[in-house]
This record gives sequence, C-alpha cells and structure tokens, in this order.
Amino acid sequence: MSELTLVQITDTHLRADGEKVFDQVDTHAALTGVLDQLKSSGRRIDALVLSGDLADNGSPEAYRRLRALLEPAAAELGAQLIYVMGNHDERGAFGVELLDLEPGAADRSTPHDQVTEVDGLRIVVLDSTTPDMADGRLEVDQLAWLRTQLSTPAPRGTVLVLHHPPLPSAIAAAQVLKLQDPDALADALAGTDVRMILCGHNHMTAASSLAGIPVWVGPALAYRLDAMAPAGRQRAITGFGYSRIDVLSSTVIATAVEATPAAELYNRAEAEVLEHLAAVVGEAG
Repeated sequence: MSELTLVQITDTHLRADGEKVFDQVDTHAALTGVLDQLKSSGRRIDALVLSGDLADNGSPEAYRRLRALLEPAAAELGAQLIYVMGNHDERGAFGVELLDLEPGAADRSTPHDQVTEVDGLRIVVLDSTTPDMADGRLEVDQLAWLRTQLSTPAPRGTVLVLHHPPLPSAIAAAQVLKLQDPDALADALAGTDVRMILCGHNHMTAASSLAGIPVWVGPALAYRLDAMAPAGRQRAITGFGYSRIDVLSSTVIATAVEATPAAELYNRAEAEVLEHLAAVVGEAG
C-alpha cells in the first residue's frame, strides 16, 4: 500500500463576515492562506481533518464560510473532508451546515460521532463536547459505540480524532479544560488498532501518549497560547499553523507546519539538497 498523508487543521474559530477573533485575528484569511499553501504544494493529501472549534461562536454563517473555503480546496486536492466538533461549536448548526443533517435531526443532545475510511485507514471521530461546557467528556454510550467500531481491525489501522486532549497538563488552563476521565477512553482503546490520537483545543502544540498510543495536540489556526508565559499569567499571541500526518506502513508521524508569514532563508531544489547531504554523509563515513 502507498503512504497516506492527512492534514489536520484545528481551532479555526471562524466568525461571520467582517468579524475578527479578539477584534484582531482574521481567521478566514488565515485559513485561506493555509489552503492556498496546500493547493500549491503539489503534494498528495488524502484527507483534511478539521478537529474542532471550527466556528468561534457556533454561528451558521461561520460554518457556511468555512465550508465555502474547504469544499473547493478538498475537491482540488482530491482529499476527503472530516469535520469534528469542538466546545466552541454548536451541535445543531454544525450538523445542518457541515454534515447536511435535517434541522430536526441535528439537536444538542446527540453527539456527532462518525467513521470515515480513507484508502484502508479508518478515521474515527468522537464528539467530546457537552453543550455549554468547555471541558471534554465522553458518555458511556459513546465508548460502547467506539468499542464496536474498533472490534474489527482496519487494513491500515485507525486514527482517532477528538477535540479535547485526554492528557494531564502542567499548564493550568489546559488541565482544567482537558478530557475528563481519560482512563475510560484508555480502557476502550486497549488492544485495538488505533495508531494515533489527534486533538486540538489547547492552542499549544504538544505530544504525549495514552495507553501506549501516541497523542498529538495540533497547532491552532486562530492564535496561540504561550506555554512559557510569566508565572501566574496566561498569554495569547498571534501565530498559526497546522499538522501534517504521514501514515506509513510501520508508523504514523505528526509534523507541525508553521503557517505564520515569515521571511524565507533559502529555497533550493530538493535533489540538490539531497545530493549535498549524501556527500556530507559519505565524507563522515
């Protein structure tokens, strides 16, 4: 089987036309720039995974703006689109505007869990949100559903996606707002083919593990929290990025991609760089 590449974009926090996050951050422009970068890369991208907080305030217009950007880009890339709920999202509008559910079928009480197959890779989405709550929770029924989905291995294994990281944190805000009772999720994942867990929510890139499974907390698109802010302070700063997830036969690799505009230091032909590195390695050997 050929390798697969997923792109995880998280915490887009889109708002209605003309509105900015904190009256400063144009998240629509940031997402447009990222999608332009992906389209111009010439690289194969098999899926775009949007891992929560897609709208800043759950407004239907924000979801429509998001979809108007993503669907043409995904079609051009030949990538599948996967939408995941976050705590800033509103289940009803999310279901209607992004999942094409009828208004009556998209209520606040029903989580948007789903399974997507991407060329033999199973991507399982868990809705870790609870209406009007900022931290994360998974209900007993959701975990039972997850066990059923994972009872049969997939050809390439499984990537699990949820918004809230199932991890402790030394950073106070992340600790308060994490997924509650991560041990219950760990029990459901034990012995399954889950190869990596993708999350967002924290606006800080991080990596850890749960039940021996790598956990990747992707960089946010909207803005960043300073993980080394002065003691006793929480500080938000401008800057954004996304994640490249490479699914290989032997492993899964997550790479943070910087998307904040920056000066270019060099731009060389890859073949030239590889030739140089081969020479360096040869000399060292």
